[in-house]
Amino acid sequence: MLGHLGINVSDLVAAKAYYDELMPLVGFETFFANDDEVAYRPADGKRGTYLFLYPSIVQSDYSRHATGLQHLAFMVGTRSAVRAVHDHVVAVGGTVLHAPREFPEYPPPYFATFWLDPFGLMLEAVCHHDTD
Repeated sequence: MLGHLGINVSDLVAAKAYYDELMPLVGFETFFANDDEVAYRPADGKRGTYLFLYPSIVQSDYSRHATGLQHLAFMVGTRSAVRAVHDHVVAVGGTVLHAPREFPEYPPPYFATFWLDPFGLMLEAVCHHDTD
């Protein structure tokens, strides 16, 4: 199991505002926040990988198509949670790549939505259950 992931962002204040709204929808809560890092952990004492955000020291263009991180997937417990994340992304003006649907090309059951965060990072909310 991964202990944590660290991601550099070009604007930590904007990233904190964005992820503070998103993370509860995918089962995370704030672990801590200060001027040079923000961290989230699985909510309600659940085990799992923590996510840390740091301000970029060197500015560069990010592309999920280049070598490096391609996307992050958050497992949620229900298909309605996938739809709720999608509705949130649409409400905040996010770029949706795939609306909620089944993905038969992946081992079933696989119900997911994909979108870009404000920094171009592809995110996914996925449910591995057939029902809500």
